[in-house]
Amino acid sequence: MELSAGLFLGLLFLILLWLFTLKTRRTLNLPPGPAGLPLIGNLLQLDKNAPFKSLVQLSKTYGPVVTVYLGPRRVVVLMGYEAVKEALVDQAEDFTGRAPFPFLTKVTKGYGLAISNGERWRQLRRFTLTTLRDFGMGRRGMEAWIQEESRHLVARIKTTQSSLFEPTYFLSCSVSNVICCLVFGQRFEYEDERFLHLLKIISEVLRFGSTPRGQLYNIFPWLMDIIPGRHHTVFSLMQELNHFIMIKIQEHQDSLDPASPRDLIDCFLTRLYQEKQDPSTEFHHENLVGTVFDLFLAGTETTASTITYALNVLIKYPKIQEETQQEIDSVVGRQRSPSMEDRKSLPFTDAVIHEIQRMVDLTPLGVPHYTLKDISFRGFNIPKGTVIIPLLHSVLKSEKSWESPLDFNPQHFLDQNGNFKSKRACVGESLARMELFLFMVSLLQSFTFSCPGGPDSVDLNPEYSSFANLPRRNQIIATPRC
Repeated sequence: MELSAGLFLGLLFLILLWLFTLKTRRTLNLPPGPAGLPLIGNLLQLDKNAPFKSLVQLSKTYGPVVTVYLGPRRVVVLMGYEAVKEALVDQAEDFTGRAPFPFLTKVTKGYGLAISNGERWRQLRRFTLTTLRDFGMGRRGMEAWIQEESRHLVARIKTTQSSLFEPTYFLSCSVSNVICCLVFGQRFEYEDERFLHLLKIISEVLRFGSTPRGQLYNIFPWLMDIIPGRHHTVFSLMQELNHFIMIKIQEHQDSLDPASPRDLIDCFLTRLYQEKQDPSTEFHHENLVGTVFDLFLAGTETTASTITYALNVLIKYPKIQEETQQEIDSVVGRQRSPSMEDRKSLPFTDAVIHEIQRMVDLTPLGVPHYTLKDISFRGFNIPKGTVIIPLLHSVLKSEKSWESPLDFNPQHFLDQNGNFKSKRACVGESLARMELFLFMVSLLQSFTFSCPGGPDSVDLNPEYSSFANLPRRNQIIATPRC
């Protein structure tokens, strides 16, 4: 009898909580959205393997600004180019906050650049951008580093001698070495076992974060912490990455010359010593470890995954691969290294690279933002503490913006005269854009890519699809172009 009474009271409580949530939504004038269940919200209405697809479907009913509940957390999802631009560009100051990310907070304790807010975010962002630019990001110094790393990558792939190989770690080594030069002041050899182990950790972290269990941790961290599972192993691996970073920081401390900084760590340490008496400074050891962790993680896997997807696309569409190579041969040839100056003379190649970025849709949910105060948006009230998801997938695959959004079509970025036309606003050249262009042109200069099963065997659908769309890893053949 007591058990039945307890179950009845528990059920009554949940019903009352659900009714209270519905009333609150109407009272607060929140953006419309589906009714959710107590505690779990709208989770059962979302595809756990591709939640962004479910959110797109909801927008067809509720419009471009939708309120959903991921567990107990309120989330407002922005759909389509107009809504995303209006929030992140026109009302940028209202949406500068970074959403809580328990998966990263577990390791970084909230320090570093990626998930910080307020004065910490402003100081670290300003310092990081200024320092990376000083060391050549987006300039000729950075270009020379990437050109050199491209030569290492081509030489490493040539050792496969036209036999089957899986390119993921070759690509990860090359891309990671670029960020390592900026952050650690050194590159690592492709045979360095410790370096390869760290790259495997980075890959495992991103892949786990894109599984249903990884997303579940971000929604119910308190529950997942007491449940056994793979996430505990992943956290142990992330601590290994942290330990490596702390060793590198200690090495820099032991050999620091403030008058001659070698990299970002040296610059941060110098600033740390200068402000050590300031109790409000954000330049301390914890933020240094967190910032380097963020840069190492983000600067490695995202670009490497995009190039992996690019190789799959080129194998899937051999005529596009051939046309791209013909343009590269006519402008750059096969002997000298490509430069960013060549880009304006390679409109088709540039269009192919941009279309690859559009199609890979690497982060379909975008970077989650956070309201640090109550704001008004499109006639709705969005309370402080709301997670904002600018659904990038809805921008990259919009029927309003693209002639054939689900097809690979470089013409999306070419005008009627074959000239490149950009559909994205970009202030200057980002590091990732420079890497993609120089690595891709170098690879197509040197190799023709194929696979044993032929173009029809290539599946461009992602292997994992949640926080990130991660491309499938295929065994491929790189045939040198004589």
